[in-house]
Amino acid sequence: MAEKPLDEITPFDPDARGRRLDGKLTSSHILAEVGEHVTEFVERVGRQPKLVAVLVGDDPASATYVASKARGCERVGILGETLRLDAEVTHDTVADTVRTLIADDSVDGVLVQLPLPRQVDAKAILDLVDPAKDVDGFHPASVGRLWSGRPALAPATPSGVIELLHRYQVPLQGRHAVIVGRSNIVGKPMAALLLREHCTVTVCHSRTRDLEAVCRSGDLLIAAVGRTAMIGPDHVRDGAVVIDVGINRIEDSELLAELYPGNEKRRRGFAKRGYSVVGDVDYHHAAPKAAAITPVPGGVGRLTVAMVIANTLAAARRRAGLDSE
Repeated sequence: MAEKPLDEITPFDPDARGRRLDGKLTSSHILAEVGEHVTEFVERVGRQPKLVAVLVGDDPASATYVASKARGCERVGILGETLRLDAEVTHDTVADTVRTLIADDSVDGVLVQLPLPRQVDAKAILDLVDPAKDVDGFHPASVGRLWSGRPALAPATPSGVIELLHRYQVPLQGRHAVIVGRSNIVGKPMAALLLREHCTVTVCHSRTRDLEAVCRSGDLLIAAVGRTAMIGPDHVRDGAVVIDVGINRIEDSELLAELYPGNEKRRRGFAKRGYSVVGDVDYHHAAPKAAAITPVPGGVGRLTVAMVIANTLAAARRRAGLDSE
């Protein structure tokens, strides 16, 4: 049965308020395009691209994330495989597993799911991943290429944010982008990608003075700190575009009622599961000031998965000598 045609992505209106930027719809567009290119790749190269994820332990969030990548791979025609290792595994065993995947010519992308158990040196493991197969973009060489403006596999979450902004036709050139959070996974690569888009970039962190005022100076505000509803309406400039990268789990019904007053869908979901997933932005109270804003869930998380899959195709094309086309 043919898939239902995708809805169009309507450009955002800077004069509107509270426009929802749909990460689910945007990721569907990305995956549809990747699927077309995978078909072309198979016709030309004679094999499917392949992504292998290494999952250590039984962390539920990590397992869910890896499973979503596997489903996305299947959707676009990429071979997706997960290698599961016990939580008590030694560092050397994880390292040997990664080395084996790097040496396997049939594997185009290698992803080591974080976090890793305490006995495994995560930095040392990530350094073993060949930059040519580094679909997470975490290897120091990948980071260096990103910051120096050379072709690189960039981290999936910030890449997904850029795709979202492009597809909603949010203007970036000359705009002031404020990023709250300086992690190696989101904040820093996000700054590099926005500089490529000719934004003026400010990166905030725990020692930033008068955070609210700095945030209000931004045309674009990106929250990536992992703290529930840390960014409120006083942080948002009227008419700004707000991107919420945070994914936080709350189990306090009173806090949920405070963050989402009168939201029956949220209340029913909480009653059923015993928790609710929220972002770093106080969505209900901040959205009326923003020209556009991403929800949680349904925002950046979907894009992260789509961009890992897109990076796998990009890696496969480069390894097959098609990257210059």
